[in-house]
Amino acid sequence: MKQKGLGAAITAVILLLAACTQSPPAKEEGGQEDHREEKIDSSYHVLAEQLRTPWSIDFDGDTIYVSEREGNIVQIKGGTLTRQSVQTEKPVAHQGEGGFLGFALAPDFQDSGHAFAYHTYDQDGKIMNRLVLLELKGSQWTESQVFLERIPGSNVHNGGRIAIGPDDMLYVTTGDSGEGELAQNQESLAGKILRLTLEGKVPADNPTAGSYVYTLGHRNSQGLAWNSEGELYSSEHGPSGTPGGHDEINEITAGSNYGWPEIYGDNRLEGMELPIYHSGETAIAPSGIAFDEQDRLYVATLRGQMLYQLRPENASLEVVLEGEGRLRDVKVHDGKTYVITNNTDGRGVPSEQDDRLLVLK
Repeated sequence: MKQKGLGAAITAVILLLAACTQSPPAKEEGGQEDHREEKIDSSYHVLAEQLRTPWSIDFDGDTIYVSEREGNIVQIKGGTLTRQSVQTEKPVAHQGEGGFLGFALAPDFQDSGHAFAYHTYDQDGKIMNRLVLLELKGSQWTESQVFLERIPGSNVHNGGRIAIGPDDMLYVTTGDSGEGELAQNQESLAGKILRLTLEGKVPADNPTAGSYVYTLGHRNSQGLAWNSEGELYSSEHGPSGTPGGHDEINEITAGSNYGWPEIYGDNRLEGMELPIYHSGETAIAPSGIAFDEQDRLYVATLRGQMLYQLRPENASLEVVLEGEGRLRDVKVHDGKTYVITNNTDGRGVPSEQDDRLLVLK
């Protein structure tokens, strides 16, 4: 695997993180842990409170949209919070780690009112996931087209992150649905990063003709971000139990195999990629990730309960935000860093104000 950009510089972070924390492995998205490292300025403003298990953040100019796992989209505009209903052809199944997850506004949103969404549903007693196109009319979102259905799902490992790349393609992460072998099955949509056109078609330059699969061998990826060079990175949850931890940051290249469940951590197998960073036996459960204008990578963590910043220029790991509980997503917009807490997901310890959308000063 190439070691450039972010990758080569932060390999040493593994040793730093392992030395700074002593904690048992997580179970799935993890419970309560207390990670302490040198802290930089983490003052912030609260933009919204009492969000209901929020999952993703997107922006239309100064207007912010946040998806909630029970099946709503919250619009935050001029300090006013409006909870907008979502009507999908198949009801959202909000259970376990599933529900209304990834959400991304279409590039022509101001004209079309369109957005892309990923949600869990129950089909004859079996949990699955689907990717749909929504349209906003007034204060209600309605499904206007289904792109993909029957993506394997379960109470755990549904993936769910959606992002539009600099190539104007739609990228979607899927989990292995608790069945690791599916991540290595090229015919299954589980445990993959998928790539589609904005019309829901298979791009002509995808690695395999006629297939949405862009990469395979993922356990439960919940973060996608591009740096200024157009290089794609993802975050991923490592194994539960013993050994646990081994949460990853991967540099994503078309057609590559990222190893799950055959390898993780520093294990090697021909034809499979190593992560550019993994957390050793410490579980941090990374979710949303984002680059800033200096190509520093922010990582929101659930079990870790911190917002980290990876600084590739000197291979250092710093805590940007701590003490706010579980963190689900982070975005950098117009030079500001936004993060949502995720304390109302059944695994956190919510305050009366949770969950909250924060913007760092």
